[in-house]
Amino acid sequence: MTDHQPLRLALTGDSIITRRFAAPPGSPFDQLRQIIREADVAFTNLEVVPNDFQGYPAYESGGSHLGAPSWVIDELVDMGFDLFATATNHSLNYSIAGLLALIDILERKGVAYAGIGRNLAEARMPVYLDSPRGSIAMISCASTFAPGQEASEQRPDMLGRPGLNPLRYETIYDVLPDQLETLRRIAEELGLERQRLERIQLGFAFPPDSPDIFPFLDTNFRAADRVAVHTTPKAKDLDAIATWVREARARADFVLVSLHAHEQGSDREEPAAFIRTFAHRMIDEGADVVVGHGPHLLRGMECYRGKPIFYSLGNFFGQNELTLKIPSDSYERFRIDPSRTPSEMYRIRHDDDRKGFPADSRYWETVVPICHLAEGRVTKIEIVPVSLGHGEPSHRRGKPRLATGAHAEAILKRFAALSEPYGTRIDLDGERAFVRID
Repeated sequence: MTDHQPLRLALTGDSIITRRFAAPPGSPFDQLRQIIREADVAFTNLEVVPNDFQGYPAYESGGSHLGAPSWVIDELVDMGFDLFATATNHSLNYSIAGLLALIDILERKGVAYAGIGRNLAEARMPVYLDSPRGSIAMISCASTFAPGQEASEQRPDMLGRPGLNPLRYETIYDVLPDQLETLRRIAEELGLERQRLERIQLGFAFPPDSPDIFPFLDTNFRAADRVAVHTTPKAKDLDAIATWVREARARADFVLVSLHAHEQGSDREEPAAFIRTFAHRMIDEGADVVVGHGPHLLRGMECYRGKPIFYSLGNFFGQNELTLKIPSDSYERFRIDPSRTPSEMYRIRHDDDRKGFPADSRYWETVVPICHLAEGRVTKIEIVPVSLGHGEPSHRRGKPRLATGAHAEAILKRFAALSEPYGTRIDLDGERAFVRID
């Protein structure tokens, strides 16, 4: 560190931004913008593809094709953001051509980004940002993505595939013995088991690593005393990301790891088990903060070995309904007449705000943690409550603004309740909350 003042790092969740900022001085949005600008470094997850709609629409969109004009990057920089995570399930909404166009735009604008690359090595690598009060390294990865969107390794005789930095995971479903026997019988009678064994014989597939596992429709089951779901990160990805965390630790004062993950436990507010395993490993390897996003709503915060883990910071901008152009695949997927305009498509898809994201206030509330770093560690975290305008018309909601009064208190209380199962104590003080790291 270059002086004895703490480095203040602002963290936000998904920025689904499609419009320019417009807010008068002193407005709740402007107040929040000043908080972001006053931080020494500010992070956000770039949940859109701001490449001016270059490339070809991918069949798998992750729910929506989130294309955007390239100037939204300038808007975020103007708001004070310095670090951009780019590994998300929307990174390849416009296929590899769109991804390469985005990389070119990000590099021409000179912004600090990580999580995507022309090959796996580029996608895995950290980005470094030097500030007057210290240097920060950031690694960005994603566990939620369609097959083929992950980058591949370069070979001496072959190019790697452009894509994102993957954190793959394995899922095993425990079922009762009689349930497993039913699955075996179904597979036998439908001929599925015979086809699976033929693929193995032909060299196109492999048997499971454990004889206890029975693969059924590309899903792994095993017999157990009770029904349960187990998820674990794949060792190859976990070890590879850990390698770059150690590298970042040697080259920066502060290491941030970003994970885009939709996977859940018993409900959307609980992360899948492999996410917690991953976060703990990253801190064991030298990360100072792990910040999650992806499910578009808040999840709790854990302090592990004195280091904060934010399992999801929800949405920071939520303007997906204002996406200017929508490919034909989206109309077909949601069974909407292709003659409808984009706004009509979203209106029909959400049943006039009676279902989907507009119907649930949790998707329109978030927090912005301000982490204070002193003497090489996080010493204090200020939690700022943020509203995205639930219930407002679609062209007004989705833009963050500082929450105040009873609404601010309600957001902070909910975040404290979500964090309580992890043993995290969050002290509420009016329209702010604080976490002190021992």
